[in-house]
Amino acid sequence: MKSVSPNIFVNNINETINFYKQLGFIITTTVPEEGEFIFAMMTCGNIVFMFQTFASLGDELPMVSRQNGGSLLLYIQIDEIRKFFTQIKDKVKVIKGLEKTFYGATEFSIEDNNGYLLTFAEDEK
Repeated sequence: MKSVSPNIFVNNINETINFYKQLGFIITTTVPEEGEFIFAMMTCGNIVFMFQTFASLGDELPMVSRQNGGSLLLYIQIDEIRKFFTQIKDKVKVIKGLEKTFYGATEFSIEDNNGYLLTFAEDEK
């Protein structure tokens, strides 16, 4: 195995793209290439997220819930966590502010525009 790239289902892909751009992600692929997107791949460093509209699923994959959010926490390791937190804290919904955990990481958590939970962490020296 080499990597994992979550495919996150969303209602509004344009709002999702705009949200993740605030976090430093860039678009690498869209379907279609122009027009009304149903899929977008975005990257930031080594992190790859794929976003796909619920509508594009049609009747495929009936086990995928057709609701925003989920029982999922995306844990993202980053450098310069305090600087990143300062850059985005007023642009996003912060669920848990910067704190040092019992296992030594500095973390904070936000909710994305679709109700998914993102936790950013750094093992500060």
